[in-house]
Amino acid sequence: MFQRVLIANRGEIAVRITRTLARLGVRSIAVYSDADAGARHVLEADTAVRIGPAAARESYLSIPRIIAAAREAGAQAIHPGYGFLAENVDFARACEEAGLVFIGPPTGAIEAMGDKIRAKQTVMAAGVPVVPGRTEPGMTDTDLVEAAAEIGFPVLLKPSAGGGGKGMRLVTEVTQLRAAIESARREARGSFGDDTLLIERFVQRPRHIEIQVLADAHGNVIHLGERECSLQRRHQKIIEEAPSPVLDAETRARMGAAAVDAARAVGYTGAGTVECIVSADRPDEFFFMEMNTRLQVEHPVTELVTGLDLVEWQLRVAAGEPLGVSQEQVELTGHAIEARVYAEDPARDFLPTGGTVLDIAEPVDVRVDSGLRVGTEVGSNYDPMLAKVIAWAPTREAALGRLSAALADTAVLGVGTNVAYLRDLLHDPDVLAGRLDTQLVERRGKFTQSTPDHVFAAAALDDLLALQPNGPVVDPWDVPSGWRIGAHAGFSVRFDSGDRQVTVRVVGDQVTVGDAAPVQASASVEDSLLRLTFDGRTHKYRRARAGCVLWLAEDGFTWSIAEHSLLEESTASGTAGGPVTSPMPGTVLVVKAVQGDRVTAGTPLLVVEAMKMEHTITAPVDGVLTELHVQAGQQVTLNQPLALVTPEEMTT
Repeated sequence: MFQRVLIANRGEIAVRITRTLARLGVRSIAVYSDADAGARHVLEADTAVRIGPAAARESYLSIPRIIAAAREAGAQAIHPGYGFLAENVDFARACEEAGLVFIGPPTGAIEAMGDKIRAKQTVMAAGVPVVPGRTEPGMTDTDLVEAAAEIGFPVLLKPSAGGGGKGMRLVTEVTQLRAAIESARREARGSFGDDTLLIERFVQRPRHIEIQVLADAHGNVIHLGERECSLQRRHQKIIEEAPSPVLDAETRARMGAAAVDAARAVGYTGAGTVECIVSADRPDEFFFMEMNTRLQVEHPVTELVTGLDLVEWQLRVAAGEPLGVSQEQVELTGHAIEARVYAEDPARDFLPTGGTVLDIAEPVDVRVDSGLRVGTEVGSNYDPMLAKVIAWAPTREAALGRLSAALADTAVLGVGTNVAYLRDLLHDPDVLAGRLDTQLVERRGKFTQSTPDHVFAAAALDDLLALQPNGPVVDPWDVPSGWRIGAHAGFSVRFDSGDRQVTVRVVGDQVTVGDAAPVQASASVEDSLLRLTFDGRTHKYRRARAGCVLWLAEDGFTWSIAEHSLLEESTASGTAGGPVTSPMPGTVLVVKAVQGDRVTAGTPLLVVEAMKMEHTITAPVDGVLTELHVQAGQQVTLNQPLALVTPEEMTT
């Protein structure tokens, strides 16, 4: 076994790998960018080495800097985690040339499976079924258009290099195809440095089911059952579980055997995942989709149902040890479900969020893989996934209930997350029944989360409690009672939260929220908890404050409540023109118009990218683009002014 291992990654996966290294008595070496100097993975490792500025290409994606850090710290091996350089054949080769063990498969296996075109050809030769399509290298845009006509719509465009849903586009009709090809090539080129695309038939009502494989350098290859990963949004997984609720033992055995054959076909070693598409209408029929030559984000659910530590076996295999378990010894026990906590706003079409983590609440009695700590800065430089909450129980029904309860106890104050949405998704009738497919999430439509009255009342009373004097009252004017000659004026404050702006007035023990009737209420604060009794019901919130913004969390919901002066007047004007602001922090990828252009409402103006997601910003009104404040490559912040479209009649 190794004595010192460098982890070429960050966040929750770096923390998770460190945990296994510590249990095995192996010294862990973290790397960090300037943005991560105080990150949790840095603090929990035995040693940490700075590798560059915040930009990933100059730090976590810099092969020379990571190799230099490994040499400087005396590492014998490098664990790449997932993302970044995990499936980069040049990085694996650089490790070998530097005398470092790459904890992953051989370079030949990465090359064979990293190129989707070559991967499909390889597994076809091994007898593994594949989705019908066109996989010739170097297809032009015209070739792809002709191939789509041959295959028939809907079709799926996929980058030949890379994975994780980046650059993937579902096209349902021919009029969408050219724009989808352009967008897919741009994202693939930016993500992988290769804009080669393949095209394949889109299986109707597909389920995404993947098989976990383990292989050593002594010819042993086994599978550890499957994971159901059909709950996805924009090809990004949200909730995963093991085993799949749709597979029977016979289909599981056939899929497992095919996955083992695929791994053997490329001389695979270590942990890998063979991803398949299964028709929801014909669950006994499956097609090879791709092989991920690394550890998967969702690996914990396999660990919980098999009792095996996949990171430990990655280390042991890389150190030359044979697998200590045979296929016959693999047993799936109970059911495990994982939910990914992202920095995003489900009520605003899942746009990325950001901010400083002010406080964290994590559930007990379930597994939590997290890279968060109080003070963590969540920005747009890296992936938006913050943590994973994973629950195990003897049955699927019990596991769903346990995960929902765990999410109710989960809160990240200071950064908007998708926790409330995850709980809502777990209670969907189709999810409860196991009727899953990759389009289920999209069919559910827009998620709405309006801030309730009791939250505004809690914020007002929190303000009022903060005004109370400490210690004995010497001057009655120090007490914020609202008393004046002849009457009680009360205490009034205006708040903005989500889609609501309301004024809250407190008179004695009566609280009035907006136009609602007065309600009897009282509150008390103890450390990070705020207890409210509102209209006869008691609420207990986790609380944190940053300037004029109060964060409250309860039952998986988290609200940010901004306080405004009652004298403040809105400066927005619906007739003065169409200001264009950034809906998220990120980078301007493309500027599609120039100042002076005449545009109509809905005309694309810019493309902003953040956390692996592109967002096209359009003209809000008909008019002239009179102002343009940004250029391609520029970093922008949330709500930063980007441009101004002025109605044409106002420009004459």
